[in-house]
Amino acid sequence: MAVTLINPDGLVRVPVYHHVAVATGSRQVHLAGQVAWDENGELVAPGDLAGQVAQVYRNVARALDAAGATFRDVVRFTWYAAGWKREMYDAFNAGVAQAAREFDLPAPPAALIGVDILFEPGILVEAEVTAIID
Repeated sequence: MAVTLINPDGLVRVPVYHHVAVATGSRQVHLAGQVAWDENGELVAPGDLAGQVAQVYRNVARALDAAGATFRDVVRFTWYAAGWKREMYDAFNAGVAQAAREFDLPAPPAALIGVDILFEPGILVEAEVTAIID
């Protein structure tokens, strides 16, 4: 395994990510921002944050697989959320929970950044992902 996830003592425990990822692989995988589009470019789960988060994970899984990687190789998720408000956290986590039922998610370091708008109206979240593989 090329990635070790750590939660150092003295830092708050957050259930959806670890604070540190130590990677020892030799190949880097950088995914372009993934949104909740299907293979035809149609938006999945319009107006449904949880549904869009789950679809982003599905797209990330496909992209990682194409590079010979899995979620276990991911060292960082950077999320962007349109119109982010703290009240959206439960819906976001519901999408993560749905993805966790579909995939083995180890919870690497992550950031969630609120933005006014993403690529086009209706897209609620986007994720950039970095992985390291041997």
